[in-house]
Amino acid sequence: MTQSAALAMPMPSIMLHPRPVDLVHLALQTQGNKDLETEVLRLFLHQSTVQIARISSATTSQACFEAAHKLKGSARAIGASGVADCAEAVEIAATTGQDVIGPLTDLSRAVDIANHFIIDIID
Repeated sequence: MTQSAALAMPMPSIMLHPRPVDLVHLALQTQGNKDLETEVLRLFLHQSTVQIARISSATTSQACFEAAHKLKGSARAIGASGVADCAEAVEIAATTGQDVIGPLTDLSRAVDIANHFIIDIID
C-alpha cells in the first residue's frame, strides 16, 4: 500500500479517542459522586453486553437499530464516544439496508475495550 493510500484510509473511530471512557465527562454527569460513577459504569457493563447480544440476534433491521440506539445512548452518558460512534454506524447500516456485520464487529471491539477499561477502574 502506498503512503498516500494509507493516509486516505479512514481511521477506526475507537482509535480517535485516547481513553475508552472520558472520566471527566463521567464525573460531570455524576457530579463527582464516586459511588454513582461506579454504579453507572456497572450498569453500562451489563447494558452493553445485553445490547450487543440483541444486535447480534436481531431478525429485523428495526430491532437492530433499537438495540444499537440504546447502546449509543448508554455510551454517550458515560463518555464512551468510541462505542457511541460505532453504535451509530450500526444504526446507519440497519436503517439503510446495508450489512451490519462490519459495523457490529467494530462495535463489539469497542465495547470490549471500554468494558475492560471499566473493569480495571472499578475493581
